[in-house]
Amino acid sequence: MKKSPEVPAHISKEAGAWWDRIVSEWDLDDSGLLILTAAAEAWDRMRDAQSLITEHGILIDDRFGQKKVNPAVLVERDSRSAMIAAIKALNLDLEPLRDGPGRPSGS
Repeated sequence: MKKSPEVPAHISKEAGAWWDRIVSEWDLDDSGLLILTAAAEAWDRMRDAQSLITEHGILIDDRFGQKKVNPAVLVERDSRSAMIAAIKALNLDLEPLRDGPGRPSGS
C-alpha cells in the first residue's frame, strides 16, 4: 500500500488541511504534488496579504501623504491568481456530480 505524502512543513494549518484532503482523494504524481504545494503556498501568501490589508486598509498614505493602493492588495490579487492557476493545472474534476440533466437545484 502506497503511503500518502506528508503536508510540507512550511504550509499553514489551513492550507495544509486542504492539501491533505486533496492528496487523500486524488492520486497525484510528483509533478502534481509540486503544483498542489505551489497552490497551498499561494493560498498562504494570499492570506498573509489579506491580514495586512485588514490591519492597514486598502489605501495607505505614501511619503507625501497622498493615498495609494496598499501593495498587499497587489500581492493578494497575484497570489489568488497563482492559486487558481495551480488548481486548474492539477486538472481535477472538482464540480459536484448532478443527479440528471438540467440546471442545478436553486437556480
